[in-house]
Amino acid sequence: MAFINMKPDYKWRLIIYPDGKEKGNHISVYLAMSETSSLREDWEFNATFTIFLYNQISGKYGCFRVNERCFNEATSKWGFPKLISKKMLIDQSTGYLVDDNIVLGAEVLVIKRNRVIETVNVLKPTKNPQICEWKIQEFSKWEDDRVWISEEFTIRNVDWKMKLYSTGNSNSKGRELSMELVCASADTFNTHQKVKAEFYMRLKGELGVVRSSGKLSHWFTSSDKSFTQSSFISFVGLRFALRKRKDGFLVDDCCTLQIEISVQLVV
Repeated sequence: MAFINMKPDYKWRLIIYPDGKEKGNHISVYLAMSETSSLREDWEFNATFTIFLYNQISGKYGCFRVNERCFNEATSKWGFPKLISKKMLIDQSTGYLVDDNIVLGAEVLVIKRNRVIETVNVLKPTKNPQICEWKIQEFSKWEDDRVWISEEFTIRNVDWKMKLYSTGNSNSKGRELSMELVCASADTFNTHQKVKAEFYMRLKGELGVVRSSGKLSHWFTSSDKSFTQSSFISFVGLRFALRKRKDGFLVDDCCTLQIEISVQLVV
């Protein structure tokens, strides 16, 4: 005989293996879902449960608790491969088997959770990634701790902007010039949304590219909206370049930053 205390949303049953699930010296007992045809496609939920074994002499229950387990179409049963030994069960003095009857029960607590569905858009790589340039006027008039921020630009329906830190980031303050790529669209992302991009960051001069990062790749999310490339040029080198016009990266006191970017995945 068996009893189950359960929520009416789900149907359960106890499966008993008198000789053990894998044939041995123990009784196996499992809690299993039944009548799953009425559940939505790809159903899944977590549950904790306790299986009870009633002692018909003492009137007490032996409790066998299972911590949180995931039930789904692939794994619809959990339990104990060795609930009790055959020797103990058939011993009449233990009280578990009386008049050839055993009493089992179960109590189930279903833990519902929000279903998370991810949609991955794999974008066909472009032969020519988009290039955006940003010119900063009167660059020589920088101030300590100043941050320049570009206007937003859109690439494959994702909004971006660039930042330039005149004194570097928090780990290199006062020592270098740092450039940052910011995914502006990430401000509206939900917890699970993300975008993968590959890109190059460059500092241009009169004769072409003066400084360039290697190929960079980053996942942008609501909690990680930007990527910073530091050490474009040290401030010692920057002051020397300004004084001597070395490298020619200032043209009419204008500094040009360039980003070459390819948006690859949108999740």
